[in-house]
Amino acid sequence: MNEQPIRWGIAPIGWRNDDMPEIGAGNTLSHLLSDIVVAGFEGTEVGGFFPDAQALNKELALRNLRIAGQWFSSYIIRDGIELVIEPFRKQCQYLKEVKADVIVVSEQTGSIQGTEQNVFAEKPNFNEAEWEQLCAGLNELGAVAKEYGLRLVYHHHMGTGVQTAEEVDRLMDGTDPAQVALLYDTGHIFVSDGDYMMLLRKHIGRIGHVHFKDARRAVLDDCRESGKSFMQSFLSGMFTVPGDGCIDFREVYDLLLEHGYYGWIVIEAEQDPDVAHPLEYALIARRYIDGQLLNRLQV
Repeated sequence: MNEQPIRWGIAPIGWRNDDMPEIGAGNTLSHLLSDIVVAGFEGTEVGGFFPDAQALNKELALRNLRIAGQWFSSYIIRDGIELVIEPFRKQCQYLKEVKADVIVVSEQTGSIQGTEQNVFAEKPNFNEAEWEQLCAGLNELGAVAKEYGLRLVYHHHMGTGVQTAEEVDRLMDGTDPAQVALLYDTGHIFVSDGDYMMLLRKHIGRIGHVHFKDARRAVLDDCRESGKSFMQSFLSGMFTVPGDGCIDFREVYDLLLEHGYYGWIVIEAEQDPDVAHPLEYALIARRYIDGQLLNRLQV
């Protein structure tokens, strides 16, 4: 039995993208939040275009929505933990004010996710000293997050130094489970390693947040063969929502339930909103969740 029900959310990245603010720029906060209600989700994550906490809370309350968390780009290796803590605390304070549950951390030292480099072949790698620095810093940030009632969840991500299952293993081995949890992202680990269940099985006890992201295999294969960048790949349609790609989320969801996961499952798919209508794809995901996950288990 879960300690509390799984909460279903959908990320704002289908409407507007922080890395490419020019796409979807016409989609307002009201537009996003109202679409989320129409599609039947309970909440979202904070996007870069979101307002101050007071204004956001008003908009959320009008629609009975919640905030799951927000991304934080850490540069622990590049800048040192001392320079990271102050902006981290500031973001934690904001998330506390909007009653979030997690803060999503990704180490961006050397990241190529926002560059034109081949995301399939040119990712950064950390040496032993850098791994030790990163893990120690994350433990410290995790303790800070707790002061604000938040849980630090680490996001393995394409184009970064923590991308592959082996790298996630290294991070989990080097961090304190009491301070650092794992954000499990189906799409990123599938694109990286070609498998999405092995990581889930190995680290099921550390998972504190989940992203359900699907992938279109034919587009993925073409992007890999062409050596495209991360942004070029998602603009080509490499990612999509559950029910529109090749990942079987039934086995993922069953394993999460079997091990008593509770918290958020957030639908996330980097797509160009001018190509993939955000509400249309939110509804595709909702129908898949209802038909293939929730209702299936009730039969």
